[in-house]
Amino acid sequence: MIVTITPNPSLDRTYELGTLVPGEVNRASHDRLDPGGKGVNVSRALTAAGHRTSAVLPLGGLSGQLLADLLRRQGIDVAAVAISGDTRINVSIAEDGGSLTKINAVGPELSAAESAALLALVRDAQKTGQGTGSDVRWLACCGSLPRGLAPEWYAEVVAQVHSGGARIALDTSGPALLAALSARPDVVKPNREELAEAVGRPVRTVGDAVDAAGELRERGAQQVLASLGADGMLLVAEESWYGSAPVAAVRSDVGAGDASLAGFLGAGGTGPEALVAALAHGAAAVQLPGSLMPTPAHLDPAAVVVTADLPLDRPLRG
Repeated sequence: MIVTITPNPSLDRTYELGTLVPGEVNRASHDRLDPGGKGVNVSRALTAAGHRTSAVLPLGGLSGQLLADLLRRQGIDVAAVAISGDTRINVSIAEDGGSLTKINAVGPELSAAESAALLALVRDAQKTGQGTGSDVRWLACCGSLPRGLAPEWYAEVVAQVHSGGARIALDTSGPALLAALSARPDVVKPNREELAEAVGRPVRTVGDAVDAAGELRERGAQQVLASLGADGMLLVAEESWYGSAPVAAVRSDVGAGDASLAGFLGAGGTGPEALVAALAHGAAAVQLPGSLMPTPAHLDPAAVVVTADLPLDRPLRG
């Protein structure tokens, strides 16, 4: 059992079209409506891979009801706190050739009572899983914090999860990431831009990324799983590995990082084998429409290359 926590979930509407023409009427060739939010996507990817998962999240309004219904249709257990605000709806426009335009809504503001209820639900989800005979080894806290939750909220979750005997993965950025490091999350998953923001300097090479990840470890993170986009991924822990996976064509990168985290946790959450799984899941996800999550049939782990011989001087694209 892997429990995910998504404080600011969403409904994600994706439109696919040839080329977006601003100021004109654009007609989509395809469209999808998916449950969204980083932790929700991790649960969806885990379910697609055959793992049992429970999604903890605040839900409000008709959009919240639809989100819960979509998750349950996919076989995902939903543990929700009812809130007064409406769950947000995000829009993505995917153009032929891989260009993606995203419009993310700000989301509802949680009251102090709703914030406390969400924290209590995390604790209950951990206990409930153990009470049913499931071994809740990992909880994944993912995404931005909604208005009303202080940056230290994730640090509280990390401490609470550790007190219950489980490990925790944290995928967030900015003040929320920095505030949580002192609680020693078992793994953090920044991308290149989030790494640079966290250490306050550019990340231009693989070596820069290794140094930045090492600094996050010095501040408390036990492992750093860093996504470098088209340049692959790094896992920096007591030992470090770098890996990459070939992608024929990018169709949509919505949720690809979340699929990577699901692959990593599903494969144990440590070591080069878990990095291979993360890369295979991410590479498969970017070749699927919208935020569709890969199944085992989509994965090609044999194509993934992982090495402990880090190419420190390799420049990063973009």
